[in-house]
Amino acid sequence: MNVFHYYCSTRIEMGMGKALHLPELLHSLQVGSSILLVSDPGVIRAGLVEPIQTALQEAGFAVSLFASLSQNPRDTECLAGAEQFRDTGASMVVAIGGGSAMDTGKTIALCGPNGGTPADYADGRLPYANIAPIICVPTTAGTGSEVTRSAVITESATHRKMTLKHAALRPTLAVLDPSLTLSVPPAVTAATGVDALVHAIEGYTCKVTNPISQALGARAMQTIVSALPAAYADGRNVEARSAMLEGSLLAGLCFGSADVAAVHCLAEALGGLYDTPHGVANAVFLPHVLRFNAVENKPMHAGLARYMGFAADADADELAVEKLIDGIEAFTHSLDIPKLKDLPGVREEDFPRIVELSVQNASTPSNVRTITAEDYLRILEEAYRS
Repeated sequence: MNVFHYYCSTRIEMGMGKALHLPELLHSLQVGSSILLVSDPGVIRAGLVEPIQTALQEAGFAVSLFASLSQNPRDTECLAGAEQFRDTGASMVVAIGGGSAMDTGKTIALCGPNGGTPADYADGRLPYANIAPIICVPTTAGTGSEVTRSAVITESATHRKMTLKHAALRPTLAVLDPSLTLSVPPAVTAATGVDALVHAIEGYTCKVTNPISQALGARAMQTIVSALPAAYADGRNVEARSAMLEGSLLAGLCFGSADVAAVHCLAEALGGLYDTPHGVANAVFLPHVLRFNAVENKPMHAGLARYMGFAADADADELAVEKLIDGIEAFTHSLDIPKLKDLPGVREEDFPRIVELSVQNASTPSNVRTITAEDYLRILEEAYRS
């Protein structure tokens, strides 16, 4: 008998052009009239923010824009946003962008009304309470942050990636508009798409998974593996872009009430040290962690291969696991994801620090197979040699 919990309080609205209906959605939610709009410079340059900001202002909302954030958001940036939240008297945060904007927005909605630093919450010194309403409008299909209880923030002083995690961090509203993803460059499409795939895989396999997460993860895997190559090949393919937003959403719902695991622990260490794009870091470690983890539960991992179409139902589990690893490697190669040794800044002499950060990650205990510092080092070395 399974004992588990599953919770998601986020209202989800999806469809072409939905982002321009944000004013009426906010009015229906009665969450105030003053907005701190959080986005990043690239999304602003792409022209995605201005039409939404104009629609909000024309509807009577007071809007202040905060866009000082990195692709791996830092605690110092969140604190600057929290100060602007207080100075402008904002009543809510609207985040438009990828994971960096949404995670920064969540953290601002926490620190803005309450004070403190992101580390105070990640390390348990302050309670998660009195959080401002969070509205997320994703412009990439990747993090699923629009429906999760987590925000990943880099501690500038130590390069540690902290995970702020609490049910109260779930957004009030998620607006998924495929039209906002049509201009995402191929490399970003690939990296964010693989990030979503890893969310589905780890949410499905981790020690704290549950039947609902697994059902969502299975559908997410099928959807992403089918749609991502088409979205990568033709960014204007509306059907593929819509499917990827759906797959990313399902993957976020999958791990959002479960957890991620060792792939993310390694990837977050890499991102903290070198500012490596998160999806790229996930991709370089995924096949190697799968090979390590499959020893623990071959039938489960054989099932992953079948969900993604890498193995046939008739294949023996042993063969299906090999096809899973080969299939993932071929899949990421087709998306031109670089190898670990080719990533900027990565040095073998830093491996002990990467291992240390990975072990410290709060998601390490959730990995389906118990993983030690020695195991992390072997996986790092294998990925570097491949």
